[in-house]
Amino acid sequence: MEYRTLGRSGLKVSAITMGTFSFGGVGAFAKVANQDVKDARRLIDVCVDGGVNLFDTANMYSLGRSEEILGEALEGKRDRVLISSKARMRIGDGPNDEGVSRYHLIRECERSLKRLKTDHIDIYFMHEWDGVTPLDEMLSALDMLMRQGKIRYIGCSNYSGWHIMKALGVAETRNLPRFVTQQIHYTLEAREAEYELLPISVDQGLGVMVWSPLAAGLLSGAFGRDKAPAHSRQAAGWTEPPIRDQERLWNIIDVLEEIAAERGVSVAQVNLAWTLTRPGVATLVVGGLSEQQFRDNIAAVDLVLSAEELERLNQVSRLPYLYPYWHQHNFARDRFGPADWSLHASYEALGLV
Repeated sequence: MEYRTLGRSGLKVSAITMGTFSFGGVGAFAKVANQDVKDARRLIDVCVDGGVNLFDTANMYSLGRSEEILGEALEGKRDRVLISSKARMRIGDGPNDEGVSRYHLIRECERSLKRLKTDHIDIYFMHEWDGVTPLDEMLSALDMLMRQGKIRYIGCSNYSGWHIMKALGVAETRNLPRFVTQQIHYTLEAREAEYELLPISVDQGLGVMVWSPLAAGLLSGAFGRDKAPAHSRQAAGWTEPPIRDQERLWNIIDVLEEIAAERGVSVAQVNLAWTLTRPGVATLVVGGLSEQQFRDNIAAVDLVLSAEELERLNQVSRLPYLYPYWHQHNFARDRFGPADWSLHASYEALGLV
């Protein structure tokens, strides 16, 4: 296993994080899976044996049941691993059952700690933007929780570029804790994060945790032009991630399958290996239904793709060179910094401009 420093912190996280989205199977989450404590212990053991040291959950996964299962399954292992959890999403019918108000964050953190059977959460994510609560209220609540020892680091998830920069600006001017990480959706099929979120991570020292790096299984090797598993979350009606260009998806999978066959590895490993080369990426949050899936995903850390293989993957999956980026390339590239090149380098290398 490879361990990477998480952003501008001293924390080391495994390049693969175990996701617990499939624990519990309550409500809509039954479309994903219904793993119980016994299943969780078995899969966690595989991950710990493989060097995984970070386990990711959220208060709204199966309405808290995911946290409960993770807490039970980690008994006897808690001091060897890190836990990340999240708050913000709606978890009840009341007017204060969502958001990042002081009231909601303190209450949900304390509830999560009880469910996880722990006295602290290592990384606490704001699960989604809240445009109503003032950022200084959110950050001061998190500051208090950090001073109390209930959380160690903070991060954001699913923020836009300006949301992140505004939060970092408030943290600096008010002397409040700053995000050290962001958890985002980023895959070969969904590369929108390259426009703003990855450059911000490089520039501001935010370690990127990628959720659903296999695109809910679409890039795992199970799907293709003429194949789709009968028992999948898509077949059950799950709609994330949205696929806007089906032909582009199949073209990406074609190249993944070609490289996987040439290298004698799985499609999932090729996909994850590409993602681990991307700027700012610290760890990939992967889920799974079987021990073999986790072993296969963990093995992706050791797969080193050649420059030619990376170029083939970039070429089939690249997004349009939008404004103002093509204009910056034409007139500003002699003064680009590392954050700029995290976007522009692949276009320059491919000779598109």
